[in-house]
Amino acid sequence: MERKERPFDVIGQLAALRRYARSLVRNSDDAEDLVHDALVRALEKKQSFHRGGNLRTWLLSILHNAHIDRVRQGRSLTRRHDEAAAAADQSLPAGQEHAVRLQQVRNAFFHLPEEQREALHLVAIEDLSYQEAATALGIPIGTLMSRISRARAQLREFEEKTPLISHLRLIEGGDNEDS
Repeated sequence: MERKERPFDVIGQLAALRRYARSLVRNSDDAEDLVHDALVRALEKKQSFHRGGNLRTWLLSILHNAHIDRVRQGRSLTRRHDEAAAAADQSLPAGQEHAVRLQQVRNAFFHLPEEQREALHLVAIEDLSYQEAATALGIPIGTLMSRISRARAQLREFEEKTPLISHLRLIEGGDNEDS
């Protein structure tokens, strides 16, 4: 007796896949996404299906494994978010004087001439070597070094002229001792 091979008919298994997916995730939209993911995996791994094997069992196994992967991925994402939230709770916002000072330095940087600002940015912020920055700007390295030197000199001058805010003065309210 000749053994008849079953065709790779995943369409005929959709109802079973959808039922199983709905029982796993308890949401019809998520179940459809899960079935889709399982079918994509099945088609990618079609060559691993043994002809004459039980297609339904094979597809349900793939669906189950896709579900397990999603659950693990969700837990991992939740754990990363929780760790990020815990780290954020430990950090303290900068004091008002630091925020003001940062804004002052930022303004001073943006008031530099464009060629000085771009040269300083590439070296100090983007961490390029002088040669890499000169190549990026299409200028000789000596020109780059001159621009950076002038930019730093202007920022040092700004630092010397602008007083550092050491504290904020609070204005007292209605509790005067003279009353």
